[in-house]
Amino acid sequence: MKKLLAAMIAALFAAGTAVAQEKKDEKKDTKAAAEAKKDAGKPAAKKDEKKEEAKK
Repeated sequence: MKKLLAAMIAALFAAGTAVAQEKKDEKKDTKAAAEAKKDAGKPAAKKDEKKEEAKK
């Protein structure tokens, strides 16, 4: 019975660790996506500025 209890506790600990790691990775992915979105807008603005200068 003690072995079963020890195995169950170990399994819960492993599952909890896996869930925490997954949330951490998800948070990193969200930050990376937000930064990519910010960076994606910058080159477009530069292109618009160049077009306006060319028109002048």
